[in-house]
Amino acid sequence: MPGVPLLLRGATVRTMDPRRPVARALLIDGDRVAAVLDAIRAPDGAGTGERDAPAGAERLDLGGACVLPGFTDAHFHGPSWALARTELSLVDATSLADALARVRAALRPGAWLRGRGWRAERWPPGDVPTRAALDAACGDARVALRAHDGHSLWLSSAALAAAGGDLEVQGGVVERDARGEPTGVLREEAAWRFEARHLRADRAEALAALRAALPAAAAEGVVAVHDKDGHRGAPELYAALAKRGELTLRVWQSRPAERLDEIPAGGGYVKAFLDGTLGSRTARLLDGSGVEIMSAGALADLVRRAAARRVAVAVHAIGDRANRDALDAFEASAPAWRPLGLRPRIEHAQCVHPADVPRFARLGVTASVQYTHATSDRDLAERLWADRIAHAYPYRSLHAAGARLAGGSDAPVEPLSPLAGVRAAVARTADDRPAWHPEQALEVDAALESFTSAPAWLEHAEARRGRLRPGLLADLVILDRDPHTDLHGARVVATMLGGSWVHGPFVP
Repeated sequence: MPGVPLLLRGATVRTMDPRRPVARALLIDGDRVAAVLDAIRAPDGAGTGERDAPAGAERLDLGGACVLPGFTDAHFHGPSWALARTELSLVDATSLADALARVRAALRPGAWLRGRGWRAERWPPGDVPTRAALDAACGDARVALRAHDGHSLWLSSAALAAAGGDLEVQGGVVERDARGEPTGVLREEAAWRFEARHLRADRAEALAALRAALPAAAAEGVVAVHDKDGHRGAPELYAALAKRGELTLRVWQSRPAERLDEIPAGGGYVKAFLDGTLGSRTARLLDGSGVEIMSAGALADLVRRAAARRVAVAVHAIGDRANRDALDAFEASAPAWRPLGLRPRIEHAQCVHPADVPRFARLGVTASVQYTHATSDRDLAERLWADRIAHAYPYRSLHAAGARLAGGSDAPVEPLSPLAGVRAAVARTADDRPAWHPEQALEVDAALESFTSAPAWLEHAEARRGRLRPGLLADLVILDRDPHTDLHGARVVATMLGGSWVHGPFVP
């Protein structure tokens, strides 16, 4: 009932507040947490119990469920994720033949066919994505298929022809055959430029896809995101939904370096890239391999320019060389950003040399990580990074060294599911195989903190949300059980944003 306080009782309330980590009830008044309560008043009269809730409060018995702060996905590509839900999926394609059969079934006369999710490294030996193979399935249709990691693009000849031969770009890779002809696979900047020029969904299509997808985010307990699709029109799309009262997420938005001037102080952050990815074989490593998209010096200059506008920088770095370059850049530019209290971050931090691990905490750089990448990439990482696997996905090492971890999904690269991320962080496996490098596993609380209070801190919102504490926003998720006792069985029951239910049986 509007205006009536709500008492959530009969639950384990895990507040993520070190001053009072566990309670038994929660009082919500308007859009705020009004009180964190015990089940009953203590015998000595100390503390506050349910009996102290306002007499007119609505009481909701949760039957032993678990209440947590709502989840924040700290690495999310909103429009890309929403549009991917409408495109051909190759996520579980087991071979080249499987992928091509799906393409044939999805073709529509005269229209571009867009798809994503292929992973050639999981196909049988000899199965290689080429335009010749694609042409055999699609004829003269224009087909563009993004790889699982989003850093490679597989094109048919008709699609490739749209570029008119203009494919090369600094920081990009155009795969060519023995005759020097394009094979149909573009990587990094070459793929992104082609996509920007020829594959971009129009505003109406993107807006409709995002609107339709928002309930799926709420169903995963997600109340906020740090969006990375600033170059795909995400700010304008979210603003349009907010204006209509349809936005059920809090959004902290990144923009690319060339749009730095559009970011209001404290109103977002800059996203840059130093290298590519493991799957595309473009991650920059200390052995000299990989693709350098931006140098350490150029990143340091960007950080200084951003600091002049009081804007923080997030930088994509996957390989151990890229992570070292990122840390070097933040260290060199520290006199510009540190006095302002800016909070820089490295996105992914998938391979970090042990000598660089302590530098995150020492410099004050957050590791914005995606735990499901470790479970998804384990076989490929063993093959490509065999000589450095001991310092790949080093989540426990970073945490033990004092680094702050912010958890994300990288959706649509991985499914949008904070609980899946927590499970991957703790169990280090997503199937029936033993844990992969269990010495890098996190405790449940550390993993939960990375999806709740840590992202809020990154955006300077720790005084408003991220914990369940009186006076903070009532952003919360209800699980059917306590993840401390049954992490793998826990499921989202309901989600609340600012005191209003956005998912679950309590939605009006």
